[in-house]
Amino acid sequence: MLFAMSTVAFSIGPISVHWYGIILGLAALTGLMLAVQEGKRFGIPSDFFMDMLLIGVPSAIIGARIYYVAFQWDDYKDNPITALYIWQGGIAIYGALIGAIIGAGIYFKRKGYSFWRIADICAPGLIVGQAIGRWGNFINKEAHGGPVDAAFLSNNLHLPSWIVSQMQIDGTYYHPTFLYESLWNLVGLLLLFVLRRQRFLRAGELFLSYFVWYGIGRFFIEGLRTDSLGFTGPDWLAALMNGLWSPMTLLGFTPGDMSMNGGNVRVSQMLALLFIIGAVALMIIRRATGASAEKYSDPIYRRGEAPPQDAGAAGNAAGTPAGTAGNGKQTAGTEHHSKEPDHDPNRTV
Repeated sequence: MLFAMSTVAFSIGPISVHWYGIILGLAALTGLMLAVQEGKRFGIPSDFFMDMLLIGVPSAIIGARIYYVAFQWDDYKDNPITALYIWQGGIAIYGALIGAIIGAGIYFKRKGYSFWRIADICAPGLIVGQAIGRWGNFINKEAHGGPVDAAFLSNNLHLPSWIVSQMQIDGTYYHPTFLYESLWNLVGLLLLFVLRRQRFLRAGELFLSYFVWYGIGRFFIEGLRTDSLGFTGPDWLAALMNGLWSPMTLLGFTPGDMSMNGGNVRVSQMLALLFIIGAVALMIIRRATGASAEKYSDPIYRRGEAPPQDAGAAGNAAGTPAGTAGNGKQTAGTEHHSKEPDHDPNRTV
């Protein structure tokens, strides 16, 4: 049985509260909860992350809008003031990510923390937020892929009827790319949970691993979409993107039509590839140069904050920084603390 989901959750007088906003709010709060919980292991107060959210969310919204308008400037150049009308739609997740990182990076510096250490703590929150946020696209019937048969959704993917019904738009069924990305990100969340407990993981590598995992999924899923922001690039670049995406054709998928926004190269695919390469390169370079000498499990101190004297003596006597005690409290040697100022907290990917 087919039924349509309303985009409005409820109304209070003339004010309508949309499901999209509720879902994004839930996504942000879930990410905050994960960061607060992990921050407790390092003795970081919950207020630090709550204040971070107050800075990160506006930064993300601004970044998302600037990114979208930049690639769709033809729609705004005749009346630039409409670029501010964000309520009319038009935001992009990559822009939100870039904006949030810039805003959070400035906040981390002002608070005296290493960017990489706090970014590691926030990585699971980022990916779970994206996993939940994609369901807002489901409610709005947007960010979908190309047309498919209803039988493909019901019989091949075994989706429940309420998802199948929502993927029918003007009589045509479409790939639920929102679902593909949401599930990919949930698997990524589990992967990050496992990685952050590994002894070999260095500072910054959980955050960079998030970019690698998300970039891989986004690259292949983006190729199915019909609303991708695109540009006309050189033939070799278009051929490269198509060639890298070609394994999807072996699984029976066909690329989504790009005629909606034009161009022969999808911006999000290109950025996903650059993020993957950049993240892997940074991990290699940081290890080779000693910039990631700290491990993920090492205690976190603010700049200028002295470690406990008893822990410092123990660390100096051993010649190496101490780890985190079994009760979750911080213990570390002065050697660990002296290395922290060498890191650049403003470095973003």
